[in-house]
Amino acid sequence: MKWQRDTGLSGRIFLTWILLLLVYLIFMGVLMALGLPSMFIIVIAVGMGLVQYFFSDKLVMMTTGARVVEQDEYPDLHLMIEKLCTEADLPKPRIAVMQSPMPNAFATGRSPHHAVVAVTDSIMVTLNKAELEAVLAHELSHIKNRDILTMTVAGFVAMIASMIMNNFLFASLFNREQGGAWIIAGIVAAIVWVFSTILMMALSRYREFAADRGAAFITEDPDALISALKKISGKMERVPVETRAAAEGANAFYIIPAISGKSFAALFSTHPALEKRIENLENVRREIRGY
Repeated sequence: MKWQRDTGLSGRIFLTWILLLLVYLIFMGVLMALGLPSMFIIVIAVGMGLVQYFFSDKLVMMTTGARVVEQDEYPDLHLMIEKLCTEADLPKPRIAVMQSPMPNAFATGRSPHHAVVAVTDSIMVTLNKAELEAVLAHELSHIKNRDILTMTVAGFVAMIASMIMNNFLFASLFNREQGGAWIIAGIVAAIVWVFSTILMMALSRYREFAADRGAAFITEDPDALISALKKISGKMERVPVETRAAAEGANAFYIIPAISGKSFAALFSTHPALEKRIENLENVRREIRGY
C-alpha cells in the first residue's frame, strides 16, 4: 500500500491541541477569578481529562448505542476488516454494530491499539462488498492518522462550555451573591463554545478529506468510496428527521453527518460538502492511475 503521512493533518492536529489547551486554561482562569474554588476546578478538569483519554471509545459507543460483536456473530465483517488491517499495517480494532435505519460508520479510540470501528446494521445491506470495504478503509484511515482522540477532547471542551451556557441563568437567579459572576461565566462559556466548536469543525472537515484519501490508497479503488458516499447520503435524506436529530451529537465521528448544515450553518458543519469530497477522490484516482 502506498501511504503518505498527511503533514497538513498532523499540523492541524498539533495546532488544535495547542489552541484547546490555551482555551481550556483561559476558561479555568476565568472561573477561578469569579470565585469558584481553584482546587475543585483543577480536580474536575484533570479527572474529566483522564476519563476522556482512557474511556473516550466507551463514551462514544454509549452515545451511539454501538455494541462490540465477536467473529462468530459477524464473520464476514471481521474478515473484511482483518484484510484491510493487513493492507493498512494496523492492529485489528474491536468491531461494533449499531441497530439503526441510518446507514453510517465511525471509528473511535485513543490509539491504533485501543480502537473501535463501528457500523450500523443498515449500512451492511445498503452497500455492496467493495463499497463497504471502502467505508471501513475510511474509518481505519482515521485510526492510522491518529485524529480521533483530538476530536473527542475538542468535543469535551465544547460540551463543558455548553453545560455552563445552559445553566448560568439558573445559577445566577438562585445565587444572588454570585449572580453577576455566573452571568460573566455564561458569557465567557458562550465565547469558548463558539471558538472550540469552530476549531473542532475545521479539523473535522480536513480529517475527512485525509481519511477519504487514505481509504482510496488502502483499497486502490476510490470509485467504490465515491459510490458509497453517494448511496449513504441519498438514503440518509429518507431517514426520519427525528432519528437523524437523535444521532446528531456524534456527527463529527460519522462518515456522513446525520444532519448537515446549509449556508451560514455550514460554518459549524463537521464534514465538507459531498461534492468536494467526490472531487478530492477524483484527484486521488488520477494520482493512483498516474495521470
